Amino acid sequence: MEPPCAHEDTGLQLQALLEGQNYGAAAGDGTRCPAVPVPRNSPAVRNCLVVAVLCFGNFINFMDWFLVPGIVLDIQKYFGLSDGKTGLLQTVFTLCYMLAAPIFGYLGDRYNRKIILGAGILFWSGVTLGSSFITESYYRIFVLSRGLVGIGTASYSTIAPTIIADLFEEGKRTTVLSIFYIFIPVGSGCGYMLAAGMAQSTGDWHWAFRVTPCMGGVALVLLILLVPHRIQRRTARHRALSISGTRRGAHETPGVPRTTKTTWCQDVGSLAKNCSFVWSSLGLTAMAFVTGALGMWVPLFLYRAQLVQGIVPPCLQESCNSSNSLIFGGITVGTGIVGVIAGAEAARRLRKMYNKADPLICATSMFISALCLYTALMVAQTSILSTFYVVTPRRQSTAIALQILLSHLLGDAGSPYLIGAISNALQAQGAPSFQSSFQSIQSSFAICAFVGAFGGAFFLLTSLYIEGDRREAERP
Repeated sequence: MEPPCAHEDTGLQLQALLEGQNYGAAAGDGTRCPAVPVPRNSPAVRNCLVVAVLCFGNFINFMDWFLVPGIVLDIQKYFGLSDGKTGLLQTVFTLCYMLAAPIFGYLGDRYNRKIILGAGILFWSGVTLGSSFITESYYRIFVLSRGLVGIGTASYSTIAPTIIADLFEEGKRTTVLSIFYIFIPVGSGCGYMLAAGMAQSTGDWHWAFRVTPCMGGVALVLLILLVPHRIQRRTARHRALSISGTRRGAHETPGVPRTTKTTWCQDVGSLAKNCSFVWSSLGLTAMAFVTGALGMWVPLFLYRAQLVQGIVPPCLQESCNSSNSLIFGGITVGTGIVGVIAGAEAARRLRKMYNKADPLICATSMFISALCLYTALMVAQTSILSTFYVVTPRRQSTAIALQILLSHLLGDAGSPYLIGAISNALQAQGAPSFQSSFQSIQSSFAICAFVGAFGGAFFLLTSLYIEGDRREAERP
């Protein structure tokens, strides 16, 4: 029998299409064959279907994440919450998400990832649907439900990128992962718009939590039908990852954990010695702090700015004006797509000339965003329009999980509640008024601009170590 051919379009080595056999493994002797038409059931086609399913799941994940910010004014009014208690909703979600991430990272490095993904989708979809029936007397149960959704979400965000990284060689991997990550801002923005649109069309914000569970059910069915039960883990020679230039190895043996085992503490100790990993994680933490606070509070901030300007009346009806969430969601989708594509393309081009391009692009972006954010905060009272506009092979899932843990622990896990608590404290110092409620949250937001600047500095420090750490990770 002729050896399988290497298909240049996907960067994957095709193997004989034996029934039930894993795909993605290296060809036997590496002999190249003449070009032939790609069959519909080829690994190339199947890989594209797997990526499509994972991107759809990522889209739903982040839609659900930002349902609460999209209707924050309605929820605050329904439960009679202060700013601090309102921010607690997103804080509890993120805390549970980050605490569950290391657990799923450990499991994803050792056990079947499809089962973990499916269980996570089923869990968070069920909890989200159940939370849509909670009444105003059970605020604490609503908070608990958001925390449980965060646990289900963690399984997906930790493991899905590692599957994509296993399916594609280095030349294609960055492009495919960029497509996967585009659905973070797209899903987030659509979450705002879905929540606001459902509240506005039905007059009841609870309906916003009944759409994503249906979509989650579709994602689960697609996962079962289209994603192989076992996906070959690439060896170190054929993999070059992903996060901070890392690599991974070892095969996934059916029904058995990997033969090369290390404890979670050993993995953490090794990652702690990787300077570029540490500094990039701190930069990611600063970014998470800013995006977490802005994602939760911007619609409410804009509403209060409009109250001060007399553009909108106070919200007295059952469903509050949600146009700010619709606009902010659309802007999030548009700028997110442009930002991801521009960043990935800039990194691809500059990396050929300069090995430190990745962290320097991140640093530049953080510095610019911090300046723009501060400017927008200062002019919001007078102009709403201007306001709108590196790791070793066996530790990839663990590294992702640790970055999730650190970035959320010190970032967006606390920032929504912190901004709300500071706003409460500032409001308590004066007489209640629309002006004081706006100025309190405006002053609270100023913290984000300075944290963003610190994030840029952390990414600059990453650039000092990334070349050495990347060479260390590439050792066989």
